[in-house]
Amino acid sequence: MKNKALQIAAALEAVYPEALCSLEYNGEPWRLMVMARLSAQCTDEKVNRVCEVLFQRFPTYQALADAPVEEVEEIIRSCGLFRNKSREIIAECQILRDEYDGRVPDTMEELLRFPGVGRKVANLLLGDLYGVPAIVVDTHCIRLTGRWGLVPEGEENPVKIERILAADLASLKGRAQSDFCHRIVLFGREYCSADKPRCSECPLKELCPSAGKPVSRKKQKKSRSKSSKTTETS
Repeated sequence: MKNKALQIAAALEAVYPEALCSLEYNGEPWRLMVMARLSAQCTDEKVNRVCEVLFQRFPTYQALADAPVEEVEEIIRSCGLFRNKSREIIAECQILRDEYDGRVPDTMEELLRFPGVGRKVANLLLGDLYGVPAIVVDTHCIRLTGRWGLVPEGEENPVKIERILAADLASLKGRAQSDFCHRIVLFGREYCSADKPRCSECPLKELCPSAGKPVSRKKQKKSRSKSSKTTETS
């Protein structure tokens, strides 16, 4: 019998056969790196809108590497944390230009050298660009794997969650782990929001130990707090 994580992965695939990345990077790896950094504490929808303007003004990684930081700050201001993000995406493009001839690296060790790139972003790049099995632990993943009972109750450490899911989904090869994570995002938006999960309509309710149970006020408050942290802090 399949383990529960594999059952949920199969159920999600049935609901979302196409597991598309929500960030619209038009097949250009450097753009995905930049957009992934901008998506921290910001919605993918807003990042897509902002990057239409950003990439029109700076259409190549070389152009963004030479961009005036003040101009980039103004363009991405609505993404939050705009000062840090501006410096980091410019620095990312400078490293791509100066050390990699524009090619986004294909190893975790090299990716973690880039400003603003942690394991979440690195796994996104490895999975989407190179088909490497990789678990992207974002807020949707943390919340839903907890509700599904795939990780210990209350566990929010991204590295621990990544290790648990990587072990349980080890039989999923290539892009399949990355696709699983994209489907979690789609599912969270459509059926299982932090405040009001639609349990009665949920196609995974037979697999979910939290189905029909109210979300605690503490978790609702924490979710609203996380979603509201989009202002500049440095």
